[in-house]
Amino acid sequence: MEFFQKVPCEALDLSHLKALLTIKSMPLLCRSIDNVISEQGNEAEIYCLWGAFNVRRDEIRNGIRFSLLNCPHALAWTITLKESSHQIVIHCTIDETEQDQDFIDTINEFVKDWTHGIKQALQ
Repeated sequence: MEFFQKVPCEALDLSHLKALLTIKSMPLLCRSIDNVISEQGNEAEIYCLWGAFNVRRDEIRNGIRFSLLNCPHALAWTITLKESSHQIVIHCTIDETEQDQDFIDTINEFVKDWTHGIKQALQ
């Protein structure tokens, strides 16, 4: 399943977006992530609305990909800059085509929390 949100951004470059999206900044940018328990390089243990998970941060061509390494649903999300349309795109996926509605609702909440946090950080 896929989940999307877009954030308008007029004057943002890719290097600024990548610098904003660190593991340490995750709880500040997404209220669904309570805290970073421990961090080592590009991997960390976080506590979020679904519990404790190992997360990995990878720089990709137009942004950052985060993956929950021990998630039973292979949840991952990318935050990318689409310079041509002046938008940041938040794209979250899980490895199933159908899922319980309560879980879908929490994923939508998670993506909206990222949207809200990024909007605030860019103000």
